[in-house]
This record gives sequence, C-alpha cells and structure tokens, in this order.
Amino acid sequence: MKVLSVASEAYPLVKTGGLADVVGALPAALSEQGVQVTTLLPGYPAVMKAVSGKPVHRWRDLMGGGEARLLRGEIAGRPLLVLEAPGLFAREGGLYAAAAGAEWPDNWQRFAAFGQAAAQIASGAVKGTRFDLLHAHDWQGAMAPVYLRYAGAPVKSVLTVHNIAFQGQFGAEVFARLQLPPEAWSIDGVEYYGGVGFLKAGLAAATAITTVSPTYAREILRPEFGMGLEGLIAGRAAQLTGIVNGIDPAVWNPRTDASLSARYDEADLARRAQNKRAIERLFSLDEDEGPLFTVVTRLTWQKGMDVLAGALDALVDMGGRLALLGSGDEGLEQAFLLAASRHPGRIGVRIGYDEALSHLLQGGADAIVIPSRFEPCGLTQLYGLAYGCVPIVARVGGLADTVIDANPAALAAGVATGIQFDDVSHEGLTYALRKAVSLYAQPARWRRMQQRGMAADFSWKTSGAAYAALYRSLVNA
Repeated sequence: MKVLSVASEAYPLVKTGGLADVVGALPAALSEQGVQVTTLLPGYPAVMKAVSGKPVHRWRDLMGGGEARLLRGEIAGRPLLVLEAPGLFAREGGLYAAAAGAEWPDNWQRFAAFGQAAAQIASGAVKGTRFDLLHAHDWQGAMAPVYLRYAGAPVKSVLTVHNIAFQGQFGAEVFARLQLPPEAWSIDGVEYYGGVGFLKAGLAAATAITTVSPTYAREILRPEFGMGLEGLIAGRAAQLTGIVNGIDPAVWNPRTDASLSARYDEADLARRAQNKRAIERLFSLDEDEGPLFTVVTRLTWQKGMDVLAGALDALVDMGGRLALLGSGDEGLEQAFLLAASRHPGRIGVRIGYDEALSHLLQGGADAIVIPSRFEPCGLTQLYGLAYGCVPIVARVGGLADTVIDANPAALAAGVATGIQFDDVSHEGLTYALRKAVSLYAQPARWRRMQQRGMAADFSWKTSGAAYAALYRSLVNA
C-alpha cells in the first residue's frame, strides 16, 4: 500500500512542535506493516536543503502564488516530496508567522495551495506515481481531502487532528480564490460561522478522522474540548478513531542518547545523578538530593503554565527545585523569570528551545510537570516515562491514556508510572506536587515507578499497526 502523508512539518527537517515528531516517525513504523509512506512538505528554506535533482511536476501558477515545482528527496531514508513554491514558502521567519503573534496574512493561500497540490499528486498528476490513500495532518493539510472531494477523486483520505484548538479560520472573502465549486460554500463544505474553516472543511470531507489518543477522541465530542466543532465531530463519530502517538526509540533512548552526560537503563538508575548534576550547573541550581522538577513546553494557557507559575513558591517551600525550558506568552515568560530571580538556586529558566537540552532534562530531572488544561496526546510525558523522569500530569487526553496514576491500588500492585490530578488549579497542582515530594522520599517506591515507566512500550509499533489497519479498512471498503 502506498500512502501520501501531507503535513506542514516533519522531524528532522523542520519542527515547531509534536506534529513534526509524529509525521517524522510514522513512515518507519508503517513500513513494518507493509505500508510505504511518502511525506509531502512545503518547500521552506530548511526543507529545500534536503532535495536536489530535476522536478517531477510543475504548476504554472499554483493558487495564484506563482510557479511551483515538485521535487523528490528523502527524509530519514524514506521517500519525500517537496512543493517548491517560492512565492508561498521561500521566506525568512516562522513557518506560520513572521513573528510571535503575527501570522502570515497569506496563510490561507499557502496551505490551500499545498492542499490542492497534494490532492492532485494523490490523484495521479505525477507520471509514474500513484497512491492508495492520502493522510493529512491538522488544518495546514486539511484542505487536501476537500480538494479530493470536490474533484470527485476516488482516493480515500484520513485527517488526523493533533490539536483541535488550531483550526485555520479565514474571512469569507478568500472563498472566491480557493478554486472550489460554488456548492463548497455550505455548512457541509468550507463555510464556518460566516467565514472559511480549513480544519472544519477537512473534517467534513475526509473519509476517516483520527485523533492522537482515545481519550481525546471522546473529549472533542463535548463543548469544553470541541472548540465549536463538537457537533460536526459527533455527526461523524462512526468515522472517528483515537490512536495514541508513539515515540522513536532511535531518537529517545537513555541507553544510547548522546545528549546525556551519562547513559543508563532501568537497571542502572544511579547513573542519572550525573545528568542531574549537569542540569544543576546549566541552570545555576543548588546541588542537593531533593527532587528536581522540570518543564519542557510552550508557555501557554493551554499547557497550564499560568497555574504552574502561581505554584512555584509552594514548590520551593516543599524543598523542590525547577529547571524550565520553553517559550511562549510574554507574560508567562516574565512570570517564570521573576520566579527565578525570587528563588535563586531553586528555580532556573531558559527561554527558547534546545533539542539536546530537552533530552538532558528528561535524563536527569526526577519528574516532569505537565498541568495541561487539554492535551490531545502529549509527547513529553512519553519521553519522561522512557527516561525515568516521572510524569506529573493533568488527567486529560493522552496524558490520561499513557500515565498510570500512583493511587494506593496501583502503588500496592507496583504498576504506577506517574501522578495524575483532576483539577488544573493552584490547589490541584500543589496537591500533586506535594504527593510527588512524599513519594520521592520513599526511594523504593519512586524507583519502582521509574522502572515501570521505562519498561513500557511506547514505540510506534502498536500505533503503526493501528494506522495500517485503518488504512486497509478504508482502501478495501
């Protein structure tokens, strides 16, 4: 089976978040299931460095964005197609915004063109290339199933929602330039509250819908999580599946990770202390044997970072320390920096992102704090489990699916892998932190939680099999 994966980013070529990790890992996982995945990416400057050779297809004027070409390449040894459209993607700045909070004004055009090209490629526009199915990701890829639908193409499609909060909403005036038939302007098409909704349109058009965890698939049927799309999703519940994300053990493995000061496994957890010392030096933290918490995330309301910022004094009073790596809302960045100045030696903050440092934090901190208000799947808790960095998580989405709470029964049975809490508030989070400090003071129990987490299989093997089964059910229907 041949599948065209349509996404706006993929590790290791271009990444802003967990989407890239998922898209980058799926081809290898599906290869083991007899599925060949070709990844289609926009021709950002960083991606163009990975391709060479003659174009395999040309567009004279793609969606009004000028000339475009399709180039072949490889990503992690797997097939890659790149849409080289200089008028749309050859620009400095972020993938979706020129600067924080300032999205590119032509994002509708950029990703409509991307979706239209993807639909044409999947339908056989490139000589000698055919695909059995198209798999689109998030709002940036969501128009691909839409163009398939209105072209009457026989190719089946899957749309994966990695985060329903990001929907690709634009003004009604762009519809006339989308090169869709008039009937697409309808409640069953691209129209969304008087404007154009890319994710909404893709959800209506795709043959099947997936989310990145079973719990999130149930949550988005409710108004508090569905972000206005819960009615549409409820109407397509029979086509909705939740498949939890995996992680790539070739990238995230404490036994082989070159980013660590000391490599280790579950039988040699004492070596993690060397990584802990390295974190203390890098973040100017006091060296002691108390619990070291970490956070590696976007600093946003969704991630519950306002609640964590308000709990830092309590965390320090408990004897804890914090090493934080992240960036996001300016107000939250300042709140954490002020906390670091208020508690020197106890709280260390690095604004920004550093891939190697994120590995070290998982390999040396005792626990990772993830107080998300909603979390479709989450990857940092999976990294934490693999590295013996005990996750402290809100009981939502994929966090609930992947972490076994240290309740009395789970502790007695020796199966707990982390700490869950229900109320994303100062009281809820401080209760969870206090519970972590208490458990950390019981070394045998803490070590057992670490070992259980490290022994769990969160590779892509199981998830890859689930995607392959879904693909086959659609193609054979």
